[in-house]
Amino acid sequence: MRLDKYLKVSRIIKRRTVAKEASEGGRVTINGKAAKPSSEVKEGDVLEIRFGEKMARYRVLAVAETVRKSDAGMMYELIAGEEELG
Repeated sequence: MRLDKYLKVSRIIKRRTVAKEASEGGRVTINGKAAKPSSEVKEGDVLEIRFGEKMARYRVLAVAETVRKSDAGMMYELIAGEEELG
């Protein structure tokens, strides 16, 4: 699944356009490598996303085209959350 779509479906980022802008701006990595919006996301990948001055790291647990809002949190595991960048 495309990175921008995964971020939206999993609700890590609420809108796909915002997810696309974040990855185009170099604020998202997959397994330590810079990611484009079209980068492929697979189970087991580690995503790092920079939100302003904070960094969050997620492990992809599941990839699904559609998911209920209540089940979206089951698609990923927060490894390290919103650490201050120094």
